Amino acid sequence: YFEMFWNFIMSNPTLLILYGSQTGTAQDTAQRIARQAQRRRLLVQAMPLDDYNVANLISESVVVFVCSTTGQGDPPDNMKNFWRFLFRKSLPAGSLCRLDFAIVGLGDSSYPKFNFVAKKLHKRLLQLGASLLLPVGLADDQHDLGPDAVIDPWLTSFWDKFFALYPSLKDLNPLREDEPLPPTYTFHFLDDVKDVTDDRLRIPTEQTKPSQSHPFPARLLSNKRVTDVAHFQEVRHIEFDITGSNIEFTAGDVVMMYPCNAPEDVHQFCQLLRLDPESRFTLRPSDNTAVPARLPQPCTIRHLVEKYLDIAAVPRRSFFELLATFATNELEREKLAEFSSAAGQDDLHSYCNRPRRTALEVLADFPHTTAELRVDYLLDLFPEIQPRSFSIASSLQVVHPNRLHILVAVVSYKTKLYKPRRGLCSTWLASLDPEQGEVYVPLWVKKGSLKFPKEKDTPVIMVGPGTGVAPFRSALQERTAEGKTANVLFFGCRSQFKDFYFSSEWEEMIKAGQLSLFTAFSRDQEEKVYVQHRVLENAKLLQDLIVNKSAYFYIAGNAKQMPTSVRDALKEVFQQEGGVSSEDAEQMLDAMERSGRLQSETWS
Repeated sequence: YFEMFWNFIMSNPTLLILYGSQTGTAQDTAQRIARQAQRRRLLVQAMPLDDYNVANLISESVVVFVCSTTGQGDPPDNMKNFWRFLFRKSLPAGSLCRLDFAIVGLGDSSYPKFNFVAKKLHKRLLQLGASLLLPVGLADDQHDLGPDAVIDPWLTSFWDKFFALYPSLKDLNPLREDEPLPPTYTFHFLDDVKDVTDDRLRIPTEQTKPSQSHPFPARLLSNKRVTDVAHFQEVRHIEFDITGSNIEFTAGDVVMMYPCNAPEDVHQFCQLLRLDPESRFTLRPSDNTAVPARLPQPCTIRHLVEKYLDIAAVPRRSFFELLATFATNELEREKLAEFSSAAGQDDLHSYCNRPRRTALEVLADFPHTTAELRVDYLLDLFPEIQPRSFSIASSLQVVHPNRLHILVAVVSYKTKLYKPRRGLCSTWLASLDPEQGEVYVPLWVKKGSLKFPKEKDTPVIMVGPGTGVAPFRSALQERTAEGKTANVLFFGCRSQFKDFYFSSEWEEMIKAGQLSLFTAFSRDQEEKVYVQHRVLENAKLLQDLIVNKSAYFYIAGNAKQMPTSVRDALKEVFQQEGGVSSEDAEQMLDAMERSGRLQSETWS
């Protein structure tokens, strides 16, 4: 009997799913694959890459990697340690010869380095001797149906390949799609009122540097609207006090924070699910899963819903898959099953993604199913609220010691739905009023992608329309304090009188001989003028600074068309002023990127 059991274990390995996820999409995909494996009664484990002991990779049989690409082709934060280890030159060429692997990449084709991490990981694993089970799945957020347009057919192929490797597993009876899997956690409600959850923010000790697991409660000092009241866009300049935090940052770094759900959304959620917001519970994991570090034990339902569950996000397909398993109402069950199927993705997109319908609104649309929903499944149904990042818009040295500034555009727009769509974090930040009493925001800082030259005479050219100017305010404050005066800024906005951020500060720098400023106010004249037009108009100056004086060139702002348009304008500068061909101009840009003299920080 023991020999039979041992042979079964050896021929039926644990399917390991490792993910690198920045915003939760790769994690959701990894968990979807894990659920499919569970339904097929397979042994499966899914975890972030940095939680896995990478030294064990040499003894694994089958691993699925699910990786997103961030910024300018960078790996997500929760796989950076793995990334560094995997690219050690000391690793022997055949060290992973026993490993069969598959890769799903999650990217956005509007960025130049589309799915760069998945492609580079694929190449490196082959170098180390691993065998690829099937072609890498390169999912694209820009596709009309989102990443699933690639992931669905890729998964079908993956299971075919997997069962070809382990044919004995085909005979296992799979669970039905409408049968719920066991919850990851069980809620145990407490009847007494002792040891009430302490939601107060704890200041990290002197030795602790604030981090994602130990943020610093920064006091909100000011929260001012900096766009004209008649302007369609609300933008706020927010200042925090970070005295005693041990926080350090330089120009180009970013501040991170977790937003909270709106009180009215928390109230509606608790009503829909018939939950008492003041009731307290502890969580018990069903396997070796750890209780989420951000949830105190015991915890109130209010704390869980307000600070942890992402109820205001547009739900992913996995949300509908799980919700469908609770449906007893025939009409609701049919609709949820359709939204969960590969064939129903266009309908799901029309219902959910296009109008940006929130998970909370979906619950309200399916009242019978919501009434059947078991509280134990809340953490499986709703992802954790992800931290948001903002470019720091101030210098810590000299200009604003013990202070941290950000520039926030409050996201609000209309869809076919009656209620305007609002950005969770920007709306939450805009609602905080330090004049109504002390307000604290837990935050931490991480290195950004922009790096500025240390040499005093190296010129810096910055293109930052709109809130893209935030990191350049930090850089200019820092550089002028250090006596670095070779600074050029291209700033664009709609109107000189409605959204010209920090205009008085730029005036002072110009008067002091510390800055050359070129502005593009797109709506102040009949013909629209953008920053790329100003770049072309100043071709002679830019050619001289870049070619003769080794200037650094930076682009920050919205990722839609602006970064590509500015890059094209710079390419034209080289052609026009340097007399080089289009191909040579492109090579000059590539060389600048490789040497760090052309840098971008963009967001969608």
